[in-house]
Amino acid sequence: MPSIRTAVRLSVLALCLHAAHAQAQAPAPAARAQKAAPPAKAPRVHKQYTIEQFMATTSVTGASFSKDEQRILFSSNESGIFNVYAMPVTGGAPTPMTRSTTDSTYAIGYFYNDDRILFTRDSGGNERNHLYVRELDGSERDLTPGDKHRAMFAGWRPDGSGFYVATNERDPKFFDLYFYDAGDYKRSVVYRNDSGMNVSAISRDGKWLAFDKPNTTADSDVYLYNVATREMKHITPHQGTASYSAATFDPESKRLLFTTNDGGEFARIASYDLASGQVAQVEKADWDLLGTSYSRNGQHRVSVVNRDGSIDVRVVDAAGKPVAMPRLPGGEIRQTTFSPSGRLVAFYLNGDRSPNNLYVHDFRANKTTQLTRSLNKEIDLADLVEAEVVRFRSFDGMVIPSIYYKPKGASATSKVPAIVYVHGGPGGQTMRGYNAQIQYLVNHGYAVLGINNRGSSGYGKTFFTADDRKHGREPLWDCVEAKTWLASLGYVDPERIAIMGGSYGGYMTLAAMAFRPEAFKVGIDIFGVSNWVRTLESIPPYWEAQRKALYDEIGDPVKDKAFLVATSPLFHASNIRKPLMVIQGANDPRVIKPESDEIVESVRKNGVEVEYIVFPDEGHGFSKKKNQIEASARILAFLDRHLKK
Repeated sequence: MPSIRTAVRLSVLALCLHAAHAQAQAPAPAARAQKAAPPAKAPRVHKQYTIEQFMATTSVTGASFSKDEQRILFSSNESGIFNVYAMPVTGGAPTPMTRSTTDSTYAIGYFYNDDRILFTRDSGGNERNHLYVRELDGSERDLTPGDKHRAMFAGWRPDGSGFYVATNERDPKFFDLYFYDAGDYKRSVVYRNDSGMNVSAISRDGKWLAFDKPNTTADSDVYLYNVATREMKHITPHQGTASYSAATFDPESKRLLFTTNDGGEFARIASYDLASGQVAQVEKADWDLLGTSYSRNGQHRVSVVNRDGSIDVRVVDAAGKPVAMPRLPGGEIRQTTFSPSGRLVAFYLNGDRSPNNLYVHDFRANKTTQLTRSLNKEIDLADLVEAEVVRFRSFDGMVIPSIYYKPKGASATSKVPAIVYVHGGPGGQTMRGYNAQIQYLVNHGYAVLGINNRGSSGYGKTFFTADDRKHGREPLWDCVEAKTWLASLGYVDPERIAIMGGSYGGYMTLAAMAFRPEAFKVGIDIFGVSNWVRTLESIPPYWEAQRKALYDEIGDPVKDKAFLVATSPLFHASNIRKPLMVIQGANDPRVIKPESDEIVESVRKNGVEVEYIVFPDEGHGFSKKKNQIEASARILAFLDRHLKK
């Protein structure tokens, strides 16, 4: 029986329909007899697009201004693979500055005092990134040559005379810090690392280094190093579980700013006075403050808030007064970068239906210029869908926040299949923003729920630690409850729900198929863990600083082997009875290829359909459009075959 409110609403609707019917049957008044009624507007039929059309959209990221502030540098996969491009700040055609056809190349930035360019690239997705310089004549030079190490840019000296680079060439486990001369590229050791901690901030005067030390995935500390005296000082002693992470030194090199959630659920920004050791609060929000940084001239400070799956950017001036950023429809501001003088700011606008687009705002002229138009012109925004933040209660009452996409045309009389989409991690987060793969699936009639199961970041310390030593159990059960929530909508067919995810989300997919085989119709595992024992034993050496933290959360491959075997899908593959797709990068250094090879072999022994796709030129994720196109097309075909019969 309907509620009183529902009954009243239905009665009013019935009266309106009756009145409309009566009016339609009555003769028209004489004065209006000659005027024809406007034709009824036909409902809009949304268009479906191919994966090639979705992938014709360009991905862009990063920003760096030239010395004269006339050009801006960024990374784009317009060519099918990421390369470095430059274009005028007033707009125009982008000019390719690198032309790699095999390996993704990402811009770091212009040199401070001329138009040379720093960039980074690895080989085939192996994550052994090197640092390169593009000389003024267009030639490229590897500043960190070698075959078995990786190098990371760590920052510029304020006058542009040199820059810092961290590399593990001496010891695969530890990253030493070097200073490179910007003129002749000669380098000198700044810090020899034998502790496993990684440098996270360098003061502008070069006298101080800040290091982050992970204790667990939820507990960490900050250490301060005096370059002259070589003294290392622990500046964040605390009781209980708390996360501390260095963000930046202030422009005067007098304070270190850091994030911490000590004493609360969410991270705030605090400062440590280098002379007195005094700690003061700088900024807080009702959600996590992800970090803060200063503009090159020190006149602006930018902070980033993770607000319920969305990004809020805060900008203040040197006095702490809020700076108004442009208000633009259709998305959120991300990745802000100020020009050397501070007159210009570059930023990206990203929305659920619109991928990253690069803008430049001129504060003096109060003018905003859009530099890129990333979405394929063949795609109509009206055919894409806005995401919705939803929440549901899981098996034990815990509230699970998620990002939901409803396909157009879904109704109680036209039920649709659905996908529980699990993010990577553990500890990742599904956020709002453009996702070509999700929009492609939704465009083809699938409801998609990007679940933030317990253990996801962004929702407080308690929620983040709720999955520790429980992988394959409680977080998985959240995913099963997500299926129940989807079925409750009335327009999702409960018999046609899949689970899909990459990296840790791939593990969750395999875990669902092995430990809750009745729950989902099919599973799609992308770069996922099947055997925790092997994955934890084969952690790349450069993850040494995080090794203990991962062992603490997931399990020690020696001490906790029985538990890890019990929660690894490979050892329970005989339970998998539903169709499975597995996607793997041959060069993946994190989830190595045997993880996928063996789960595929074991499930096929059950006589179960397994579609296995290996990309020989990818690592832990996709870097090439051609591979994204193939994988996404085959994912949709697999889903259609099993969920749209």
